[in-house]
Amino acid sequence: MCLCTAALTVSVLAQAPTRNQPPAQTAAADDPVRTLVARLELEKYKSTIKGLTQFGDRRQGTKRNRDAVDWIQAQLESYGCSDVSRIRYTYTTPERPQNAGRGGRGAAPAGSDNKRPGQGGSMMFGRLGRRGVNTDPMAQPDERIRARDEEPATDGPREEVYCTKIGSTHPDEMYIVGGHMDGHGWNEAANDDGSGTALVMELARVLNQADVQTDRSIRFALWNNEETGLNGARAYVEQRAPLQGKEDPAGSHRYPEPKWLGMIQHDMMMWDHGMPDANGKVSPTQRPEADVNIEFQETSKMAAEAQKLAWAFKAANEKYATDYPAAVGPHMTNTDSTPFMDLIPAISLRENERGAQIGAGWDPNWHQPSDVFATYSDDDFRLGLNAAQTTLAAVAQLTGATIKK
Repeated sequence: MCLCTAALTVSVLAQAPTRNQPPAQTAAADDPVRTLVARLELEKYKSTIKGLTQFGDRRQGTKRNRDAVDWIQAQLESYGCSDVSRIRYTYTTPERPQNAGRGGRGAAPAGSDNKRPGQGGSMMFGRLGRRGVNTDPMAQPDERIRARDEEPATDGPREEVYCTKIGSTHPDEMYIVGGHMDGHGWNEAANDDGSGTALVMELARVLNQADVQTDRSIRFALWNNEETGLNGARAYVEQRAPLQGKEDPAGSHRYPEPKWLGMIQHDMMMWDHGMPDANGKVSPTQRPEADVNIEFQETSKMAAEAQKLAWAFKAANEKYATDYPAAVGPHMTNTDSTPFMDLIPAISLRENERGAQIGAGWDPNWHQPSDVFATYSDDDFRLGLNAAQTTLAAVAQLTGATIKK
């Protein structure tokens, strides 16, 4: 599969002017994308992340996870997002191979259980920091968070929520915008991945406002079980891929699963403080050079198409993001775009390159007790907001978004 009817749109996006070359005032006044981007607000983004942290780390297989799924659905419904639905599947903890001890050749990446092995991790990117998942409740100093995260995960039924903005002229084609709502590590999972979940929810809020119309459909998906091996996204692909583009019922012009044009994942959006120093310490403040990483996977079957999509998102960032630039990299890995990447163009937006930078200790909060709302400053939250601006701008252009007068 390919971008097909969206290919021309991607080509136009790639030629967009940069932040250093703003459009004329008259053009800006008539630009629906700029109007939509302006509807994203830092305080609303922070508020949505804060709402997610009330459920602690939202570890899959717990009541706090199920309560968070219910809360997300209620929020999406309040935005007017249509077809709010759930994917249902069963998760069973896989047996660990005998050689899956830490550092063993058969081991999965630390902290990610059975995800596909990542790229990079070279020491040239910084001093290797702690990489495993915290499993010690007493490492969390906040008693309220410890109590909230106390229930352990159990195998069994799982659910995750999605909703859809229906396209007006091509309802049978769509882009999928995703983030994972589960976390772990005895924390609040504020960055991993409350920041990505809130981003997707904020896009759903803006794009489902009454005066917004798109030619193509957009699906907003909040995956579960990412931390156990991308199981929620895999379940979606297994269940929904065969249904693409099929009208149901016949003659209704309704498409329960529009044809996939591209998938955009958001996973950990807020922390880009630079590499660790000689003592393994990371700066407590956001670095001036912070950027939004847009990654595709160079080994995927759709690498060429995914790379074009990534560059289109960078062009959208240059034209519409307010504070932080974007960088494109070829090592997308270990997140919910992976199950899609050999089927359609798939990219991931995040704070750092996962394999090289996060693997080398750039994010000391990753799966640690410090991943709580209070850890992050407005500069950190603003980095996540700029990722939201980037995706909103790109997807609005790709789907032909307009504002009804």
